[in-house]
Amino acid sequence: MLRLFVHLQTSLLRLTAAPDGDTTAVGRRGRGSAGQSTVEYALVLLGVAALALLVVQWTSKTDAIGKLFDFVIGRVIGAVT
Repeated sequence: MLRLFVHLQTSLLRLTAAPDGDTTAVGRRGRGSAGQSTVEYALVLLGVAALALLVVQWTSKTDAIGKLFDFVIGRVIGAVT
């Protein structure tokens, strides 16, 4: 997953580089940062999605969600009776 993020970041840097390959602020002069927050938001969403996938994989292997559900339902039934 880290490899994917590094690849995305380097691709984004190549897209924002000056024609001569200069990626410094001087090389990007005139390009602005109009879509930077959108890209950052997209990268955060990718990170959250990756974490969600890891949690789903973990819970499917350990049956943790089933145990949690049984515990909550047991407590609710115990509180009602």
